[in-house]
Amino acid sequence: MQNSAAEFIGQVLCDRYQIEKQLGQKTGRRTFLAIDLQTELPVVIKLLIFNNEFIWDDLKLFEREAETLKHLDLPAIPRYLDYFEFDLPKLKGFALVQTYIDAPSLEEVVSSGRRFTESDLQEFATSVLDILDYLHSLQPPVIHRDLKPSNILLANRSGNSIGEVYLVDFGSVQNVAAKDGGTMTVVGTYGYMPMEQFGGKTVPASDLYSLGATLIYTISGTHPADLPQDDGKIQLPVNNLSKGWRRWLETITEVSLKKRFPDVSTAKLALARLDESDSIVREKPYGSKIVLNKQADAIEIFIPDRRFPIQWRVAFIVSLFILPIQFTLTVLFGFYIFISIPLTILSPQLLAFALVIYNFIYYFFGKLHLKITKNRISFHKRIGIFQFGRQTPTSPYLNIDRLVYRLKSQLQGEKKALFTTTKEIVIHAGVREYRIHSNSEAECEWLLAELSEYLDLPVNR
Repeated sequence: MQNSAAEFIGQVLCDRYQIEKQLGQKTGRRTFLAIDLQTELPVVIKLLIFNNEFIWDDLKLFEREAETLKHLDLPAIPRYLDYFEFDLPKLKGFALVQTYIDAPSLEEVVSSGRRFTESDLQEFATSVLDILDYLHSLQPPVIHRDLKPSNILLANRSGNSIGEVYLVDFGSVQNVAAKDGGTMTVVGTYGYMPMEQFGGKTVPASDLYSLGATLIYTISGTHPADLPQDDGKIQLPVNNLSKGWRRWLETITEVSLKKRFPDVSTAKLALARLDESDSIVREKPYGSKIVLNKQADAIEIFIPDRRFPIQWRVAFIVSLFILPIQFTLTVLFGFYIFISIPLTILSPQLLAFALVIYNFIYYFFGKLHLKITKNRISFHKRIGIFQFGRQTPTSPYLNIDRLVYRLKSQLQGEKKALFTTTKEIVIHAGVREYRIHSNSEAECEWLLAELSEYLDLPVNR
C-alpha cells in the first residue's frame, strides 16, 4: 500500500537523518527535508520505497542518480552526501542524501506573478547553458532529461540580477556512452521533453529543447503542454519579444534535431549575438556587389567570384605535356603532316593562351550563382547568361540540414610571414556541400542571417 507523508515525519534514518517535512513526491519516490543530527544542517533526502508502487526500473534510475551526483562538482548542482539502504518496521528502501538549497523553484517564482525582461531571460538562459555545458562536457556526457521550471531554483536575487541559478532533481539523468549516441528509456515531463525522447532516444540537444520550453513557460506563465502546437512545435504565445529572441526560441525548440541547436556552444553563441543578428538582417553592407533576390518560395544569390578558376600551373603543365606529343606525331608521319608543323608547334601555346584568357574573363566577370527553392538547391559558375558546369550536383531542398560559417587562418609566403583568413559559408545537404566565399565578414554575416532565416536553420560556427 501507498505510505502517507505522516508516516515519515519524525523518523530517523541511519541513526542520523531526522525527517521534518515532505518536499515532493513522484510515483515510488518521496523527497523530504531532513536534519543531519551530526552537523545540525538541513539536507534533502530522497527515498525509494519498497511498496506496491515499486518497479525495478525505478531502482536503476535511483542508483544512477546517486552514482552520477557522486561524481559531479559544480556549485549550481546539489552535492552528494550519502547513500544507504534503510529497514524500518513499516518502511524499507533506499535513501539518497544531498545538500539542501534554500530557494524557490522557477515555477513558484513565475506562479507568484513575477515576469522576466529579455535581459533577465538572457542572464537566466546563459546560467542554465553553463550548467548544461558542464554536464554535456563530461565523459561520457551527462544528460538531465527532465529540465523544467520545478527543477530549477533561483536564489539571492539582487538589483538587476536574477540571482543564482541551480539545477536539481537528477532522478532521470542518463550517462550517454559514445558508442550508443542515445538511450532507450522514456523519462521526462510532457510539454518539456522533445519528440525524440518520446521515442526513447536522448541526446545533448534534448536538454536544449527542455530549456527552450522552460523559457517559454517563464515568458508566458503557461506550461507548454497547454499552449497551441503546429506539427508538434510549440507556438510562442506573446508578440512583444524581439525578432532575435523569437528566432532563438523557435530554433532551440525545433521538433527536428537537424534544425535545433546541435550543442550548448552553438546555442550560447547564437544567444550572445541576438542583437547583432537583428541589425545584420535589416540591410546588406554598403558597397557590396552581391545581388540577393528573396521571395517566399525561393532565394537567389549572385556573388562576384574574385578567384581564377584554373591555376596558372595547370596551363603551363598542359603546354609542356601536349608539345612533346605533337612533335612525336610529326616524326612518325613525316612529310604527310609537314605542312601542319607550324600549327602543331603553336597548338599548345594557343591552348594555354585560351586558358589564360578564360581565367581573366572569369576573374572580372564570373559569378557564383546559388538558387534555393522549396524543391531543390543548385549552385553554378556563370559568366553573363552562360553557365559553366555545376560546382556541386543539385540536391533536394529536404536534404539541407546544416548551415556552417568557417574562418580558416593560414600563413602564406616563402617565409610564412603573411597571415590570411579565408571566410566561407557552407550549406550541407547530406554528403554534399555548397560553398560561398567572401573577403568581407560583414557580407558573410548578412548572407548567413538571410540564409538562416530562409532555411530555418541555426548557424554553426
